[in-house]
Amino acid sequence: MSRTKVIIMGAAGRDFHNFNVFFRKREEFEVVAFTATQIPNIEGRLYPPALAGDLYPKGIPIYPEGDLAKLIKEQEVQRVVFAYSDVSHEYVMHKASQVMAAGADFWLMGPLSTMLKSTKPIVSVCAVRTGSGKSQTTRKIISILREMGKNVVSIRHPMPYGNLEEQACQRFATYEDLDRYNCTIEEREEYEPHIDLGAVIYAGVDYEKILREAEKEADIIVWDGGNNDFPFYFSDLQIVVTDPLRPGHEVTYHPGETNFRSADVIVINKEDVAPFEAIEEIRAHAMEINPDARIVDAVSSIFVEDGQAIRGKKVVVVEDGPTLTHGGMAFGAGYIAAKKWGASEIISPVPYAVGSIKQTFEKYNQTKNVLPAMGYSDVQIQELEETLNSIPADIIIIGTPIDLRRVMKLNKLALRVKYELQEIGMPTLKEIIKERFGG
Repeated sequence: MSRTKVIIMGAAGRDFHNFNVFFRKREEFEVVAFTATQIPNIEGRLYPPALAGDLYPKGIPIYPEGDLAKLIKEQEVQRVVFAYSDVSHEYVMHKASQVMAAGADFWLMGPLSTMLKSTKPIVSVCAVRTGSGKSQTTRKIISILREMGKNVVSIRHPMPYGNLEEQACQRFATYEDLDRYNCTIEEREEYEPHIDLGAVIYAGVDYEKILREAEKEADIIVWDGGNNDFPFYFSDLQIVVTDPLRPGHEVTYHPGETNFRSADVIVINKEDVAPFEAIEEIRAHAMEINPDARIVDAVSSIFVEDGQAIRGKKVVVVEDGPTLTHGGMAFGAGYIAAKKWGASEIISPVPYAVGSIKQTFEKYNQTKNVLPAMGYSDVQIQELEETLNSIPADIIIIGTPIDLRRVMKLNKLALRVKYELQEIGMPTLKEIIKERFGG
């Protein structure tokens, strides 16, 4: 039988999941390659035979996305699957045009082809863009469910940047687990807050195996979505966070619009810092294309360890990396905190950036006043540390969810900024969750 040759375009997450769920055991398809983008240093690896299955005894190579057109022609590829997220609709169609010009079909895979079913109830938390406020929403929901007496286990959207075979199914319950799996800064940003809550979170590569392990210890599972992707699992309650600092993105980004259209609950976050017109634009879009969704109005309240210490001081601000890079934001909670608590100057880190940190600023030039917490390798963490220590500031404001003091030595006072979701008015998330799951 002639097999249809396939390339999967990805970023070490959705691409692997789509392969595992849909392609791994199908003899009518031959996945000849993955291509990689968005995340530094993930290309040039191999999707290992142990994960690829019996049809792929040599594994599957991972190439830079820049090689896509050449690979299509050289390997006579018939179908290309687009499998990453947080990109504009226009971007997706440019990629489709590139693929079709090279001769192949362009395929977007939807929920029925890629979602798995659980034996336990699932609450999914997704967003329309990276940096909308999904993480604090997830923490809020975990706290609500635990107050209801539920044993909650979270499963995080994948971030497997190391040894894929070793990362097939990871369980995080302590800080030692983070060290054991040699987690990157981005991974720690997502896992540490769960550990701080005393909760368990799973992640990895094989999301059916992960789901079955989580089901063994959970009354209810929370899908902690990432990169504005749609869930890997069928959900009993789908909550989607929107960002009025980027109004209109909920209907112009992929697959954020998919989330927006399929949400049971739409959270309009950041209402304390967003223009009224932007908030109402999102509300109008919700009423137009998803009128059955319940809308929760919310703010992300900011807390600083010692806010008074900031007043009158020169500061440098470190923010969540993905929010500033492919999320496209120019600032985050740390910058807002610096302004709110009266910093005399927010020093631009750009002149002091070294190595890959300097390259990040060149690639994402909307970010000039704050420093993205890039740390996908030991070398990059060292470069981030060197950059921070060379900046002539009095204080480092840590706006990223990870406590950077755990992973690097800083030569000046560092203060953490935390943010928690708070609803405005009715309904609240607690009311909605109790209606759906009792308690």
